[in-house]
Amino acid sequence: MRHFGHVPPDVRESLFHREPAEFTADSPARTLAVGLGATLYSPATRPGLADDVRKLAARGVVSMVLCLEDSIDDADVADAEENLVRQFADLERRGGDLPLLFVRVREPEQIPDLVKRFGPAVGLLSGFVVPKFTEERGVPFLEALTAAEAVGARRLYAMPVLESPELLHLESRAETLGGIRRTVDKYRERVLALRLGVTDFCSAYGLRRSPEMTAYDVQIVASVIADVVNTLGRADGTGYTVTGPVWEYFRLQERIFKPQLRRSPFTGRAEELRTALIEHDMDGLLREIELDRANGLQGKTCIHPSHVAPVHALSVVSHEEFTDAADILKPERCGGGVLRSAYTNKMNEVKPHRAWAERTLLRAEVFGVAREDVSFVELLAAGLK
Repeated sequence: MRHFGHVPPDVRESLFHREPAEFTADSPARTLAVGLGATLYSPATRPGLADDVRKLAARGVVSMVLCLEDSIDDADVADAEENLVRQFADLERRGGDLPLLFVRVREPEQIPDLVKRFGPAVGLLSGFVVPKFTEERGVPFLEALTAAEAVGARRLYAMPVLESPELLHLESRAETLGGIRRTVDKYRERVLALRLGVTDFCSAYGLRRSPEMTAYDVQIVASVIADVVNTLGRADGTGYTVTGPVWEYFRLQERIFKPQLRRSPFTGRAEELRTALIEHDMDGLLREIELDRANGLQGKTCIHPSHVAPVHALSVVSHEEFTDAADILKPERCGGGVLRSAYTNKMNEVKPHRAWAERTLLRAEVFGVAREDVSFVELLAAGLK
């Protein structure tokens, strides 16, 4: 699989200075964590789930979570598990290129049980999403995952979701974060990425952000994101990939404020794309994706296929970013120093910017590097086709 793999080769060649690299479910964890991109959630009750997965893969979806938790009714869990077993068998029988597939479970016991029931189709499974993760609640899930790996004879990853009230409440946040860190450090080789459950954060205070506001405009949510990245997203080798929160909107809402997309990047026929993005509240999504990266997050949880292309378009490394990162990481720069960027518009300070450069080149490997004259508008338009 690879990002923008659904785009015709000649179009890819016109867009990319360096095209996205191919990767598989067996690629190194650091590659997969960045390669998750827009992770699309789907209820496990969908009767045509196997067809959905194949169709979405053909449209550029690279990772999916099949949900047995909040997206389905409590009374439907047993039927949803049976459906998952059938759908995995169907996918295994039909073959073909598929996204990275994860199952979001409710209880630890579901992990080894599902691995056994999947049988040979377990080879299509990349891991499990663990809800409401804390030290006390998380350890049984990770122990169950360890046992299930032996049963399934394949590597399985956990993606803990940080969404518990203990993490949100100020008086218990530091202790909860410390416990989460101890737990994921103990099972580091099995933790692929940490996901943020911002909807649950808002729920604890009866809040819901509008499509004209990002998660960072809700200050109580922004403070939790900052503390999670501070504790668990460090770039010193001890941190983890932390993914961006879900964007809830995909239909036109009544507006109070002006759109957040400037006209200047959208010239000519691209103005039609700008209008369509605004009509479907995508301007807020694009703003939030940019703020995710500025605040140390990578990728994003998505609940609608239309969100995938914007996340991936804004994940492509620009030619300017790539040039800066490559210059900073040249072997002759290892002693440090300051240099003017090749674009002559900024200072690149080698030691302080080194971690950023390393992350940027890893993202460039997975998402590619845009040509010098290609903006996210062209990448988004190609991804939407």
